[in-house]
Amino acid sequence: MIRSLTVAAVLAFASPALAQDPDNRLTLTFETGAETGAVLVALYDSEAAYEGGQPARVAQVDVAAGQSEAVFDLPAGTYGVKAVHDVNGNGKMDVNPFGMPSEPFAFSNNAVGNMGPAKWDRARFEVSGATAQTIRIR
Repeated sequence: MIRSLTVAAVLAFASPALAQDPDNRLTLTFETGAETGAVLVALYDSEAAYEGGQPARVAQVDVAAGQSEAVFDLPAGTYGVKAVHDVNGNGKMDVNPFGMPSEPFAFSNNAVGNMGPAKWDRARFEVSGATAQTIRIR
């Protein structure tokens, strides 16, 4: 399961520590099943961070306003993404009474988890130069 992400929490954990490098631009395009709410994006720069630490960068993609992309200028390196489609726009990932996500979520490389989030080894990818991924959130 993805740790609960709220807009406030995601933005509070944003770190300006990564230098911006327009030569290493990452463009993430999100395909969603609904055209409401927003996609909350957490970008991680290490396995330790991905498995339970702070995201290196965050973004909010306003799907209701027709947006579908998040763009990051990054140092070259290895990254992983966790994303939640906040369909109802309440600023958090909703869960059912058992704690299971009731809103769509996805990971970089369209990796799939087994009884939890996709592991770093499946979600990680390299950024070197212009890099793009399309992530399907269903």
